[in-house]
Amino acid sequence: MTAYLVDVHHYTHTCPANPDEPHPYDTRRTIVAVNPGGACRNPVTVSCGGTTAVIDCRRHVPREQRCPACRITVIERTVTFTHTGLHGPQHPTDNTGIAA
Repeated sequence: MTAYLVDVHHYTHTCPANPDEPHPYDTRRTIVAVNPGGACRNPVTVSCGGTTAVIDCRRHVPREQRCPACRITVIERTVTFTHTGLHGPQHPTDNTGIAA
């Protein structure tokens, strides 16, 4: 099993229609560590025309049927939030920064 350790960061804001309910508008994921699962334990033979090849099961079979080495697991190490406030309509301004 290949395990990916990730940090997740959500940027949230509120909209004028529902100012009491912040919701994410951007999510960033950073891979912190990778623990490889090793070589495939159940390789698959595929053929096309007169050519045959042996490939890892992760490249051919559905996720549920993969060998333990080809399965992928994502582990969230930390999940953080940054609230950027109310996101309302933008009002045009003049050179003084005062809404027109």
